[in-house]
Amino acid sequence: MSEAEILNWTALYAATGLTCLVAVLLSVTIITVQLWRERFWRDLGSVRAVMLFLPGTWWRWQKLYLTGTPVILAIVGLFAVSLEW
Repeated sequence: MSEAEILNWTALYAATGLTCLVAVLLSVTIITVQLWRERFWRDLGSVRAVMLFLPGTWWRWQKLYLTGTPVILAIVGLFAVSLEW
């Protein structure tokens, strides 16, 4: 591979990492706001509720994060097309 190709691949990986980081931060913020508005601590009265809280919250976060996947792919794809290979 030429030096230009190595730089382009490095730039693509950096762009992907940056957009994924933005998606993580946004999804964590949204989940935090949702949980705060729902006052999740009121529903943690039993051991079963506490045990189900973490997997339920993880699932909600995964759904939010994965909805950003098409946007991440579009941004990185457009960036890749703009590079001179």
